[in-house]
Amino acid sequence: MDTASPPLLKGDATNTDHQQPEREQQEFLRSLENILLTIALSLIIIMTVFGNLLVMVALCKDRHLRKKKTNYFIVSLAFADLLVALVVMPFAAIELTTGVWKYGEIFCLVRTSLDVLLTTASILHLCCIALDRYYAICCQPLVYRHKMTPLRVAVMLGGCWLIPTFISFLPIMQSWNAIGIEDIIEERRISPGVSNETSCVFLVNRPYALICSTVAFYVPLALMVLAYQRIYVTAMSHVKQIETLQRAGSAPAFGTEAPIATARSSTCSDQADHDHLGTAGGALFPEPAPVANSRMRVETKAAKTLAIIMGCFCLCWAPFFITNVVDPFIHYSVPWQLWTAWLWLGYINSGLNPFLYAFLNRAFRRAFLVILCCGDERFVRQRSFSYGPTHRVCSPTSVNGTSMALRLSFLPNRSYCDNKRTILANEQESQDSLGPL
Repeated sequence: MDTASPPLLKGDATNTDHQQPEREQQEFLRSLENILLTIALSLIIIMTVFGNLLVMVALCKDRHLRKKKTNYFIVSLAFADLLVALVVMPFAAIELTTGVWKYGEIFCLVRTSLDVLLTTASILHLCCIALDRYYAICCQPLVYRHKMTPLRVAVMLGGCWLIPTFISFLPIMQSWNAIGIEDIIEERRISPGVSNETSCVFLVNRPYALICSTVAFYVPLALMVLAYQRIYVTAMSHVKQIETLQRAGSAPAFGTEAPIATARSSTCSDQADHDHLGTAGGALFPEPAPVANSRMRVETKAAKTLAIIMGCFCLCWAPFFITNVVDPFIHYSVPWQLWTAWLWLGYINSGLNPFLYAFLNRAFRRAFLVILCCGDERFVRQRSFSYGPTHRVCSPTSVNGTSMALRLSFLPNRSYCDNKRTILANEQESQDSLGPL
């Protein structure tokens, strides 16, 4: 028997008319949100690819960059970050903007394994760079040459790529991370509106969360903090040593006449000497205020550089790894929106690394200018340092590119010019290795 459909009431028709514009407005806002999100994620990916690719090209084209062992860590870091931008970020962006996973369960595991592998490799490279700079700046040059042999550099680089495989492909492809939480994962997969074929769920149990976070973040973080703390202390002691040489060189010997002192000052040909020296009664005396200001500027730059390096690393990765450890102990109640935000904040670190470890380096900046300016010779890296208009008289000597750690003393048989020039040259070499200190 046929049943007649109930008549459409006037009130129901009015509600339908009101709901239609609201739905259209919601769809418009959702589309606008997806467009803005797509643009933002695309810019992040493009900048990450461009920055890391520029670092790799610079090392290949500039033979001076290939002479320093630290730069091999930087270019390997750039390669890892480049793979993050090319292999990991695009699929994460597609999943985030579309809300579905269209590539199957197997490729979901592969993508997740690559994500863990490459991001962990990037973090371990940052740790190796910190250790390399620690040995270069805080140890004697002979110790550095003994520690950082080409074989050891190759072993460290190999470890940066091999260690992450033990916490990525091996446990994830074997589903060790899902032991004991299979029901929770299945629940997430069959959530309303989502089928097994369109979801990529990755949850970790407590043992995996603790081991993975310790290897990938907490141990490298501790080593980086210790290394950069020692680097800062050594840099500050080096600044004090330069001041001591400045005072010792500017103080006139007994019976020294003004013309002799003036000749020695001009022989050293350092403009900084003239800024820190004054004349009184035919003798030269140091002015403490400019020296103190100069030291304060150096200390401020060193503190800012190390604060930027450690601050960016902690800001980008600490939220993710803290949440990664806490979530299994609170029954996986962290919202997926928060997980996504922390994950992309970690991805952004791969885009910041070229700026922190290469763009702040003078040698890399010169190479970048040569590349971007189509080989203009004005930007070719100078092989010698220039500290004044007549630096030919007191040219510095370079010691292995890492001689900031030399503990020079003001010897009676060595002139003030030689001592100060050597330390200033070492300081410049250290700046090229550590950044704009």
